[in-house]
Amino acid sequence: MFKKKVLAAIVGMGMVFSLAGCGQTNEQTNQPSGANNNQAQVEKLSGGVIIDGSGTVYPLMAHIAEEYMTNVQSNVSVQVGRAGSSAGFKKFIPGETDFADASRKIKNAEVEELKGKGMEMDKNVMEIKLAYDGLTIVINKNNDWAKEMTDDEIIKMFTSKAVKADDKVLWSDIRSEWPKEEIKFYGPNENHGTYEFFYETILEKKDLVSTVNLQQEYSTLVDLVSQDKNAIAFFGYGYYASNTNKLAAVKVDFGKGPVEPALNTIGEDLDYAGFTRLVYTYLNLNYAKEKPQVLDFAKYVVSPEGAGKLAADNGFAPLPDSVYAEYASALKALK
Repeated sequence: MFKKKVLAAIVGMGMVFSLAGCGQTNEQTNQPSGANNNQAQVEKLSGGVIIDGSGTVYPLMAHIAEEYMTNVQSNVSVQVGRAGSSAGFKKFIPGETDFADASRKIKNAEVEELKGKGMEMDKNVMEIKLAYDGLTIVINKNNDWAKEMTDDEIIKMFTSKAVKADDKVLWSDIRSEWPKEEIKFYGPNENHGTYEFFYETILEKKDLVSTVNLQQEYSTLVDLVSQDKNAIAFFGYGYYASNTNKLAAVKVDFGKGPVEPALNTIGEDLDYAGFTRLVYTYLNLNYAKEKPQVLDFAKYVVSPEGAGKLAADNGFAPLPDSVYAEYASALKALK
């Protein structure tokens, strides 16, 4: 995980990452996004870029913002929030933000809400695929029995129903040889696209176990699992990768043997495909046309210095270069 160099301030439901006026002196002129040293120098930009949404995407987008403000446009302030995917769309749809980060695809209902505001996908809103993430099942490092599970066992566990209303779900309910101790379930709450992906795609909309403890902050989930031998949780790979000293990841058997989530296994055509998902950002194209700094930052996100380069540093598997190049061409042609 990159080293934070800036001050984070609370804005709304999320933390906001902002940096302005550092990295270069007034005499220095920045290169345009994705430019090389042989290109002509361009006018400096100023103003703000406002982003909110996915807590999973936050570390990646915050890192991109830091690099952009430090190395490209030091007079532009990019604010990155982490209210959650659904909460981010609630701000994006009425036009409160320039970008909405999401760890799941925009829903049809949200597309309809955009239409109600006169905004249409592709015409007024651009969907940008940023990277691949692997939904990761994490356990306490002292848990020595559940290091490997099948995907069916994970689904059974998180959708278990107690025999009686006052009963608890035990490890031995999943495998008879496991401890007869209560499983403590954790995960991100309904604001997060990770919850929606797990509930809608992995669990196929079956109700989560009634004892699950859902949290807004991923740091809270990390702490809760690290402190309880019987804890288990689900969240994005990046939060596990930055906390391997506190947590262990369950190897998941999708039918061909246990697979450890890792950057070389996460992908739609790779061994961890069963729990792989895309993560996104959504750009208000009207604002990109009106505000040069918004368009310039969008170009940087998909440039060779942006998501493709920084994804792995933040626990994501990058997409093929050709994907980012297509977005770059579309943004270059924007009028």
